[in-house]
Amino acid sequence: MLSLDEASQRRKGSTMKIGVFFFSTAYAMPIDELARELDERSFESLFLPEHTHIPTCRRSPWAGGDELPQHYKSTLDPFVALATAAAVTKNLRVGTGICLLTQRDPIVTAKEVATLDLVSGGRVDFGIGAGWNAEEMENHGTVFEERFKVMVDRAKAMKAIWTEEEPSYQGPFVKFDPIWSWPKPVQSPHPPILLGGETKHTLRRVVDFCDGWFPRPRGFQDPEARMAEFRRVAEEAGRDFGTLSTTLFGAEPSDAYVKTCEQAGVDRVLFALPSEGRESLLPLLDDLTQFI
Repeated sequence: MLSLDEASQRRKGSTMKIGVFFFSTAYAMPIDELARELDERSFESLFLPEHTHIPTCRRSPWAGGDELPQHYKSTLDPFVALATAAAVTKNLRVGTGICLLTQRDPIVTAKEVATLDLVSGGRVDFGIGAGWNAEEMENHGTVFEERFKVMVDRAKAMKAIWTEEEPSYQGPFVKFDPIWSWPKPVQSPHPPILLGGETKHTLRRVVDFCDGWFPRPRGFQDPEARMAEFRRVAEEAGRDFGTLSTTLFGAEPSDAYVKTCEQAGVDRVLFALPSEGRESLLPLLDDLTQFI
């Protein structure tokens, strides 16, 4: 079993990994079929976003424009879908991109992630974030202004559950006396936690309690400068930069940009797949294999 440090060092000495993210829905290519096709083409990973629901009031603006795409309202549960993908593949890593911890019970989610890690044979990456839809998280009892504090507290509570035999936790939002919770993750000490976001606050949180950074392209136009900033933040905090990874979420599929990311030290890039059927996705997968 590889430790996170050993796994990170192995990543640093290898070619940049190529994966995809996909809004899995009832009307798109079935997740088991897509996973098989990715595995056969040697894609490294498949990441799935999540939204438990979308409130009809639509008070929160979507960064992509005025009209929210249908797939945001139609996403499958990521852990059920990822377990399906893991069951029909041998090498494909599966991950959340991102899991909205502001909308989840940490004890239940810790068991879901550990179970997925077990049934997949240790092929899980746990991407997390606070979310952007205020009314969505309010339906789950989270105050928008406290979303980052809630996310951090729940993530740290989950780490305790994964790594301790009789964990207890007393934080500002999560509190429990000693409990028993199995299974423990296969990966040691737990699946890599990747934090989404592009701000310096995000980078400080990454080096505080995570294993990797999960930025989007709109905050990553200059990969070399952003990776240099990431290194500085890690060094200022006394964190070994070699233990941290970077996964670019939604990379531009161009030779020049991907090469720039690789030279800057990015460990993995994820290309976006549309929520469409097999006839649309298979030619796109074939085109993207050029980057593998």
